[in-house]
Amino acid sequence: MSNGSGGNQVNITQHSGAGLLWFAGWLFTIGYAGLGFWQGVLGVVIWPYYLGAHFTG
Repeated sequence: MSNGSGGNQVNITQHSGAGLLWFAGWLFTIGYAGLGFWQGVLGVVIWPYYLGAHFTG
């Protein structure tokens, strides 16, 4: 059975709302710490990279 895209099929599964909870926690932490906008953006973007690099390496 072909779906018109060359036989490739993509399945997307959402397992839980843990990512949204994590993001809400980061927003709360940034607000609680009193960081500015760009410091908050840096915190949301850079810190997870360092966590991933630490736990995988």
